[in-house]
Amino acid sequence: MRRVNIGLVGAGTVGGGVYQAIQRNASLMACRLGVSLRIHRVAVRDIRRARDVRIPRSLLTTDWKQLTQDPRIDIVVELMGGTSTAREVVASALRAGKPVVTANKALLSAHGESLFSIAQQRGGNLYYEASVAGGIPIIKVLREAMVGNRITRLYGIVNGTCNYILTRMKREGADFMDVLRDAQKLGYAEAEPSLDVDGHDAAHKTGILASLAHGFWVNPALIHTEGIRHITQRDIEFAGQLGYTIKLLGIVKARPGVARAANRVQVSVYPALIPNSHVLASVNDVFNAVFLRGDIVGDTLYYGRGAGQDATASSVLSDLGDAALDLLHDSRRRVPAFVAHREGGLMVPIDEAVSRYYVRLDVIDRPGVLARIAAILGRAKIGISSVIQPEVHGGGGVPLILMIHDATNAAMRRALTKISRLSVVRSRPSLIRVESFD
Repeated sequence: MRRVNIGLVGAGTVGGGVYQAIQRNASLMACRLGVSLRIHRVAVRDIRRARDVRIPRSLLTTDWKQLTQDPRIDIVVELMGGTSTAREVVASALRAGKPVVTANKALLSAHGESLFSIAQQRGGNLYYEASVAGGIPIIKVLREAMVGNRITRLYGIVNGTCNYILTRMKREGADFMDVLRDAQKLGYAEAEPSLDVDGHDAAHKTGILASLAHGFWVNPALIHTEGIRHITQRDIEFAGQLGYTIKLLGIVKARPGVARAANRVQVSVYPALIPNSHVLASVNDVFNAVFLRGDIVGDTLYYGRGAGQDATASSVLSDLGDAALDLLHDSRRRVPAFVAHREGGLMVPIDEAVSRYYVRLDVIDRPGVLARIAAILGRAKIGISSVIQPEVHGGGGVPLILMIHDATNAAMRRALTKISRLSVVRSRPSLIRVESFD
């Protein structure tokens, strides 16, 4: 049986989990694959640092180049995180003709296109199943299982931290900041949580999925990204009264285009109201899910743990198995890391996106307020589908909830700017889009 030597760069939570998983299931994988996987060397920043997973000192080095340049190492696994040194590691290994496995979504979002180019030029390959949705094999689905489908819709709950926060806000009637603090204590959120709660982590993952689904590399700077800081317990409550649940979604929608730019795609990350009857509404806590619609297969759903040591390690092992078999059969080009299969792809600006909307206003309780607001929306040719104005005792401001028919983001933005200037509106309007999965 051929032995494949692995160079592991990074032995933190995920790297340690991968090392441990290989020790646990290497013999099982060998039986299934006909290839023996062995950790040959592990590069770390500090050899003396205490680790949860015990790795023999003889395997450790602080010089990652000993892995990328060692001819005895067949596959390099990059699990160090970040985008600077990690980029050097991956590029160095690819230039040496070695296949690389990574879980680094930020790296791929920022530099994926150039790294894929290096892999193609030097005869290596880049495997990145663990970069999106942890243990859910969504990359393999898009690259292989859906090869005969045009992907018309993709909706992903791909950030476990935000999903955990929104789930508890709904379940317990808790406020955002209280749940965030608990999430930080439990290790679900970082001490500096902006990467998660402001939507950037979800944007990295959504961009990768959009690129695979539509065949042109998505510029991460052009992804419209909103987080969940502005979602209040009131919004959760009113959404529930209307039959909806609020989730942070990564959204990829194919849009009709003209002949010169037929491949037009909306790529966005934002919180959205989704009907309680839809399966994504019941994806709770730290779990992830990706909903795909193909023009042939129809609707499919992929659900599981989206982060954590074991879930991510499982996907890394899957990529290691693929990489090892490709080496064994000299078929590293069998499934290229990324194929630019559509020309002239364009991202649709968010202002052109059409949606329904939930709008919450804090208004002075006096006659004629709704009429003034409706007049502004009417002049913008924006229709109101329903209104909620709960009775509030004690005077002062009252919440006014509007459900809005389909309108472009640009029209809605201009109308809300005018509404916010009314003397009867006491604070900035809150807007959340509504997804009906049409």
